[in-house]
Amino acid sequence: MNIKKIIAKKRDCLKLEKSEVDYFIAELVAGKIPDYQITAMLMAIYINGMEPKELSHFTSAMATSGSVLDLHAIQRIKVDKHSTGGVGDKTTLIVAPMVAAAGACVAKLSGKGLAHTGGTLDKLSVFPGFRTDLSLLEFESVVSKTGLVISGQTDELVPADKILYSLRDATSTVTSLPLIASSIMSKKIAGGADAILLDVKVGSGASTRSKDQAYTLANTMIRIGKSLNRRTHAILSSMDQPLGYTVGNALEVSEAIDTLMGNGPKDVLSLSLQVGSIMLEMAGICTDRQEAIELLDTQIKTGAAMEKWAEMIEAQGGDASLLAQPEQLRRAPHQSDLKAAETGFVSRMDARVIGEAAMLAGAGRKEKNDQIDLQAGVILHKKISDPVVAGETVFTILSSDPKKLHFAATHLQTAIAVSEEPIQPPVLVIDEIF
Repeated sequence: MNIKKIIAKKRDCLKLEKSEVDYFIAELVAGKIPDYQITAMLMAIYINGMEPKELSHFTSAMATSGSVLDLHAIQRIKVDKHSTGGVGDKTTLIVAPMVAAAGACVAKLSGKGLAHTGGTLDKLSVFPGFRTDLSLLEFESVVSKTGLVISGQTDELVPADKILYSLRDATSTVTSLPLIASSIMSKKIAGGADAILLDVKVGSGASTRSKDQAYTLANTMIRIGKSLNRRTHAILSSMDQPLGYTVGNALEVSEAIDTLMGNGPKDVLSLSLQVGSIMLEMAGICTDRQEAIELLDTQIKTGAAMEKWAEMIEAQGGDASLLAQPEQLRRAPHQSDLKAAETGFVSRMDARVIGEAAMLAGAGRKEKNDQIDLQAGVILHKKISDPVVAGETVFTILSSDPKKLHFAATHLQTAIAVSEEPIQPPVLVIDEIF
C-alpha cells in the first residue's frame, strides 16, 4: 500500500477500507510517516469526516495500536465513565467509589486537564504518594484487589492517539468530531471496559456548546462502542454554570468528600446518582433505575463508598488520611472575595469565565507541561436563580500567587449577571441516549 494514495483517497472524500486504515495506523506507530503527511490526513478527516463503519475501523486500529488491558480474569462486567469535560466536574471522584462499593468493577484510565482546571488525575494527586502512573500489571492488580482503579494512560496504550493528539492542536483539527470520538473511545476500548457511560457536557463551559453538537458527538461515540461490542450509553448534562460550588483541584476533592459524607451540593449528588445508577444497570448489578439509586445512596449512608475510595488511594500508594480532614483542602496562602454589585437574582454564572479565572489563579494549564497550583481555584457562594444583595460575597478566589489572584479576580467580574426578576435554574440532565 501507499500512504500518499491513502491520504489522497481521504482528501477526495472517499471511504477508507479497513486494510487501508490498519496500514496507516501501523505505519504511523512505527514512525514511518512524516509529520507533513500525518497533518495532511488530519486535515482531510477534519474537512471530509468519516463514515460510521470507517470510523469504527479507525477507532479499533487506534485501540490496538499498542498493548490492550486484559481484564478477562475478572468475571464481573468492567464499567467505565467518561466526561467530555466541564467546570467543577468532580463526579468521577464520587461515582467511581459508589459504583465499586455497590459491587461493580470500575477500571478507569483518566487524564490530566488542559485549560480550565486539572483533570481527575490532578485532583487525586492532592493525596500524598498517590500514583497515577501504574504499569499495566499494576493496573490489573489494583482493580482485581479492590474493584476500583483510576490511573493514567501509559506509553504502552494507544500510542497512535498520542501521536495524532500531539499534532491536532498544531493543525487546528482539535474540534474534528471523528478525531474527538475516536480518541475517547480508543482509550476506553484499550482500557478493558465492557460498558461505557459517556457524560457529554453542553453549554458555555463545555467543548460542545450547542445541543446539536453534543447529540452528534454522543451518537457517534455510541455507534463506535456498539460496533466494537461494548455496551455504550450517554447522557447530555448542562454546563452553563459550574457543577457544585468549587472549581479547582483540592477544592473539588473537598466537595467530593462532602458529597460522599452526605453533605454535598444537590446538583453534584443528583448528577452522581444518575450517572452511577446507569453504570450499575450496565454492569448488571441492578435492573431498575430507582433500585440502583437507592443502592448507591446506601453506599453513602453506610460509609462504604468512602471506605472504597480510601482502599483505592492506599492500593495506589497514597495517604488517605486527608479524607477525614477535608478542611485542609480549602486552604491557600492568598484569598480574595468578589462582591455583588447589585441586588436581585443571579441570572448568569458563566462556567467558561469562571473556569478561565480558576486557570488564571493557577488551577489549570495553558500548556501541557505547565505546573498546577493544587490549592488554587474559585469558590462560588451563589448559583443561578439564587437571590443576592449588593455587597454580598459571590466568589472567593484562592491562589498561592498574589499576582495570579489579582488577574483571576479581574477576569471573574464578567462571570455573573443579576436580574430584577427570579429565573429558573438550568435543567441538569438534558437527555439520555441509548
